[in-house]
Amino acid sequence: MEKRFKSLSLFEFHERFPDEESCVKYLASLKWQDGYQCKKCGHGHYCQGIEKYDRQCTKCRRLESPKSGTLFHRCKFPLLKAFYIVYYVSTSKSGISSPELSRKLELRQKTCWLFKQKVMRAMSSSGNHPMDGKVDVDETYVGGQDEKAVRRNEGKKQIMVVAVERKGKGVSRIYGRVVDTAARKHLKRFMMDHIAPGAAVRTDRWSGYRGLESEFPKLVREKSEKKGKNFPQLHRTV
Repeated sequence: MEKRFKSLSLFEFHERFPDEESCVKYLASLKWQDGYQCKKCGHGHYCQGIEKYDRQCTKCRRLESPKSGTLFHRCKFPLLKAFYIVYYVSTSKSGISSPELSRKLELRQKTCWLFKQKVMRAMSSSGNHPMDGKVDVDETYVGGQDEKAVRRNEGKKQIMVVAVERKGKGVSRIYGRVVDTAARKHLKRFMMDHIAPGAAVRTDRWSGYRGLESEFPKLVREKSEKKGKNFPQLHRTV
């Protein structure tokens, strides 16, 4: 869900979800997009339940709400405001605090904090969503100053590979991983885990990326410019 929300401006989001019913209807369309099947007996036919978008199995009479088994199950405050928390958390590039959510949505700060934690856990455990747009990949060293860290000799530092998905002049998503070395096998594994094969990938001319065109046909290896001028979003990130 958070991935779908990221493409909407606040105005577009408000137009799409103006009230509680629009939120419940959206959850129902997602939950049963591949058809209905009772979770108790496996029957494939239903009738309307107590509420408008509930579904009740015509065989065992099990009742199911669009919210059950989702992030919004047993939500104690309006579903529309819960949707807005998901929207703000998933679209705020620099993050959003629970006091700010409380102010925007007129909810208790603790309520916002608890639900924000729930959203963030769901986002981190919802599985990997490979980047499929314009993606820049590069490696950097992390770990502070180290006199022995010269060029590819990292000394006590660790090397980290980072990928950013560009959207306009900003960044949509970021993935990073500490790797043993900048060898091709480590870079390839990271990229295959987090980048879709059809993405338009840019890297520098480091030898570790050589030959990865077979996995990423749109990969382009560019000569690095001074101060990362040709990879501005990536270098601002790292």
